[in-house]
Amino acid sequence: MAYYPNRRQEKKLNRQGFRLVAGIDEAGRGSWAGPIVAACVVLNPKVKIPGIKDSKLLRAPDRQKIFDKITKLAIAWSVAEISQMKIDKMGINNANILAMEVASKKMTPRPDYLLIDAFQINSSDIPIASFIKGDYKIASIAAASIVAKVSRDKLMDKFDGQYPEYGFKHHKGYGTNHHWQMIMEHGICHLHRKSFKPIKDLLS
Repeated sequence: MAYYPNRRQEKKLNRQGFRLVAGIDEAGRGSWAGPIVAACVVLNPKVKIPGIKDSKLLRAPDRQKIFDKITKLAIAWSVAEISQMKIDKMGINNANILAMEVASKKMTPRPDYLLIDAFQINSSDIPIASFIKGDYKIASIAAASIVAKVSRDKLMDKFDGQYPEYGFKHHKGYGTNHHWQMIMEHGICHLHRKSFKPIKDLLS
């Protein structure tokens, strides 16, 4: 039986006076190449969007359909990307946090409460709550996971046109056998994260 997140947490905060409750999540954390992308989403409490759940549990065509509905019907949404160069410079955890912070700051209107999957970010003016596996439990975080995933996949599809030999359109930069074979055959390109294993080991 499929598991779907709910809006209980958002409704609880709405009753406490927080009108714009946003969910935040990221995509691409474990990839070997390309940026990490975070999304922030405030769902409309009066509009139900069927099928929202953690992006990893959805097929690509279903993610795209739900992405279209979220971006059309949400009160607000935003995405932010942190490049592979910055990931190599500051580390993946810091890049992850920065992407989430930038996504939240890009929101118009600004949220008055943030629900985040697993991480804590810096925010001096907005209260925050972090939830382990929040994308499995909380609808707005799951919605953010979908927006982040679809947005990042589109970027990787674009990069595939620039570097077709690596197959980014198929594996989105993750560590598949095919991706590794292409790295061994062609070397790395500027999209690859040089601080990530096994690429770091390959370069050492």
